[in-house]
Amino acid sequence: LPVAQGYNWVVPKGIRRGTSGFFKNLLFPVRFVNNVLQIKFKNAGEETLRFTVNSTVGILGFWDPAYKWFDLQAHDEDFGQTLGYYGAGSGFHIVLPFYGPSNLRDCVGLLPDHFLQPVGQDKPIGQLDNDIQELAVESFVILNRNSLRLGEYKSLKKDAVDLYPFFREVYEQRREKQIEE
Repeated sequence: LPVAQGYNWVVPKGIRRGTSGFFKNLLFPVRFVNNVLQIKFKNAGEETLRFTVNSTVGILGFWDPAYKWFDLQAHDEDFGQTLGYYGAGSGFHIVLPFYGPSNLRDCVGLLPDHFLQPVGQDKPIGQLDNDIQELAVESFVILNRNSLRLGEYKSLKKDAVDLYPFFREVYEQRREKQIEE
């Protein structure tokens, strides 16, 4: 939280939003493949159009003209949702460092999604080790995302009687809704 607050103070909101859009644009393969696996061909097509428009006119995704001009919606799908779509149960609840609440199904789903991400898939000569690069990029993405959501944790926390079961229930309900969509 202190690092996200400091980052929030130093970096203007427009730059943080643009950075978030850039990294979201990079994750197009994850969303596309999981939409196809869930037989959501219209959503996969819409994701392809969004990627094309945002990568060109939106300058690599730093801006989102696909939504602003053409009302092309994002369809965030991941392999955890794909497993849920085909009936896999959520399993036990897990809290992952940096990521936050999760469950066994979604943790298993992280692996195929990892291989679809374009960041860190090749090991450049003379650069840091691939794993360290991926960790650095992922940490930055999480920091940037958290800087855009600073008040959410505090507002959720004030409604909770017992924090752990509350977050577990909120997470599971959100994931079930995402799978149903």
